[in-house]
Amino acid sequence: MTVLILGLVLFLGAHSVRIFADGWRTRTVARVGAGTWKGLYTVVSIAGFALIVWGFAQAKQQPVVLWQPPVAMKHLNSLFTLLAFVLLAAAYVPRNQIRARLHHPMVGGVKLWAFGHLLATGKLADVVLFGAFLLWAILDFRAARQRDRAQGTTYPPGSLAGTLIAVVVGVVAWAVFAFWLHAAWIGVAPFGRTL
Repeated sequence: MTVLILGLVLFLGAHSVRIFADGWRTRTVARVGAGTWKGLYTVVSIAGFALIVWGFAQAKQQPVVLWQPPVAMKHLNSLFTLLAFVLLAAAYVPRNQIRARLHHPMVGGVKLWAFGHLLATGKLADVVLFGAFLLWAILDFRAARQRDRAQGTTYPPGSLAGTLIAVVVGVVAWAVFAFWLHAAWIGVAPFGRTL
């Protein structure tokens, strides 16, 4: 569990600088340069992510069961994860109505993904992992909206075509991940047996 927590501290810590120290971040980027900042940010993030993967795999070897969620929660998690993939796609597809309305759909997707997984799982490592991501996403969304208001950030109106593309890309990506990649990478088949 220690490795998992260290990974979360590094990964989410790097992703939390704008939440808790935006002024310091701005001054540091000005001092060291955007390229150096992005390089350090990337190295810390990759190291944190690798430790999360390793630590979570270790924790799965000796799971601590806190509760047994009802089967219905697994179905609800599938729905939340589908919506999370659509929101993730909306963060990158230009001129879609989802981004125009939510402004930060990727963070909203992380919230749905983490919350759904908290409902569907009942092991200590799951609670630590998904609970940490949910807390981070809530704080990040709030900070991003405050920055938008303070800076007067506006988002262009989305088009129906952009929205449809975001939805289709999100649904296809979700299907590929849910039916094939999740089992191969995580060892759990959302719609079948656990590996």
